[in-house]
Amino acid sequence: MEARRNWRMTAWVAGVFSVLVGLTMIFGRLSIRAEDPLKSPQLKEYKEQLRLNPSDEQIKKRVRQLDLRLRQRYFRQLAQMESGVYLLLAGVVVFVLAIKQGARCQRPLPMPQPKPDASEQATRSAASARWSVAAGGAAIGVFLFILSLGLSAALPKRTAEVESLLGADEASGAGDLHPTTQAKANDAATLQELRQNWPRFRGADGSGFSLLTNVPVTWDTKTGAGIAWKAPVPASGFNSPIIWGDQVFLSGGDAGKREVFCLDTKTGQTLWRQPVVVAPSGTGPAAEVPESTGYAASTMATDGRRVYVIFANGDCAAFTLKGKPVWSKSFGALKNPYGHATSLATWQDRLIVQLDQGDAEDNKSRLYALDGRTGQIVWQRPRKVGASWATPIVIEAAGKTQVITLAVPCVISYAASDGAELWRVECLNGEITPSPEFAGGLLFVASPSEKLLAIRPDGQGDVTKTHVVWTNEDNVPDVTSPTSNGELVFAVTTSGMLTCLDAKDGKKQWEHDFDMECHASPSLAADRLYLFSQKGTAVVIEAARQFKELFRTEMGDGFHASPAFAQDRILMRGLTNMWCLGAAAAQEKKAGQP
Repeated sequence: MEARRNWRMTAWVAGVFSVLVGLTMIFGRLSIRAEDPLKSPQLKEYKEQLRLNPSDEQIKKRVRQLDLRLRQRYFRQLAQMESGVYLLLAGVVVFVLAIKQGARCQRPLPMPQPKPDASEQATRSAASARWSVAAGGAAIGVFLFILSLGLSAALPKRTAEVESLLGADEASGAGDLHPTTQAKANDAATLQELRQNWPRFRGADGSGFSLLTNVPVTWDTKTGAGIAWKAPVPASGFNSPIIWGDQVFLSGGDAGKREVFCLDTKTGQTLWRQPVVVAPSGTGPAAEVPESTGYAASTMATDGRRVYVIFANGDCAAFTLKGKPVWSKSFGALKNPYGHATSLATWQDRLIVQLDQGDAEDNKSRLYALDGRTGQIVWQRPRKVGASWATPIVIEAAGKTQVITLAVPCVISYAASDGAELWRVECLNGEITPSPEFAGGLLFVASPSEKLLAIRPDGQGDVTKTHVVWTNEDNVPDVTSPTSNGELVFAVTTSGMLTCLDAKDGKKQWEHDFDMECHASPSLAADRLYLFSQKGTAVVIEAARQFKELFRTEMGDGFHASPAFAQDRILMRGLTNMWCLGAAAAQEKKAGQP
């Protein structure tokens, strides 16, 4: 009898304990939902003060201190929730065991009974009651346990996820201060919007292919026919223009001053210009920037909400479309024998930055994904490669969003979401300058002056021996990037040898020697191929299986940058002038527009 009472008391205590723990966890979770400790109004107020006074060290100190307190408070709550789960499980287990042991102790000794039928009925009733209580208690405990798991799963457990909650509102312009990594799909343009503009080097997908059908075929520099406007280049730089709506963006500068410029695509007038000012990151050596590349060789990028820029000294910055500074940071001096020329890319609200530098043994190369609103690192991956100059592209293939990068010796694909390596092909040699291109389900990659390859982007791991579809070794470019419409691939060498290949098998369709120096990559629009040379020759060719030249002119300028297409216009950055080609715009200008 004493043992039975002890087990009953144990079951009662364990049951009450389990219920109290479960209710405490539920109440705690509801409290967190009602007042999220990671979204402090005081922190928001400090951030707004810092946005208005970005150089105020006292405000920065307050933000850091409050940020630390919020982190500590959060992890205490997380630890309490996790401890509660184990306590609840232990309480339920003790409750069930106590009920079971109490039932065993309640078995009566056999005694003669005057009414066996009534006794048997009472025993059955008592046993049924015990099992009902046990089952009910176990059900309540299991319910609370499952409920607590579901509630705790809503809280982030990784530091990166915690950081994404801290200050995850709008960009505060506080530079490197606030860790904000949570992606917001509505804080970036849609894929359709991107395709309607020219948001990065060689267009929305980095292929040099435009869907426009009304771009000009001819223009005359002597009469001005087919030329909407031209304006002096505001600063030196080899980067290509990018376009968003009626705005064209470009960067320029030198060791003394680096700037971002925004021009009106309709008139060529400067809408705004902003210097890029980055606080020194340390006392390391200054970047060695050769004059042949300069500080502004990398093309900017935009996600439709902000524009991003990077310079050869490692300075990187973001501005709103209206020219308001959002954030700036420094990656430090970049070690590159020919200067940094890799351009930027975006994915959703993230900025993709490929910094390949030095030698592979230096372990300096990195691939970054930055939060577009703050410049904070969402993820980064070390790359066992040396310096390169190719620009990454972001593609959708094999059900995955992939970031494709080139550097000796490999083509490497990374998952855009977290930077995990997906696959690689070892096939590159030399100084990697041509960027990859994706069309018709294949990646086209140039190993400079050696071979052009087509690769299936659906592999996993090292797919060097299984996913190279074809290789062609004729007239392989060493600077310019290939382009394709999915049916044909076009590539031009620095000396002006243009080759047309079949995209499916790599067989040569034709080749033509233009005998002109080309650094600007060829571009496709309206079934036409556009070429611009370093000495100002512009050529339009029919994008077909037979060679046919449609137009040629001398523009009196030099072109290193690749063209940008938007609406019914082509924008070109020359060595001396910005050019906007478009017959309709020229007619409006004659009618009285500036």
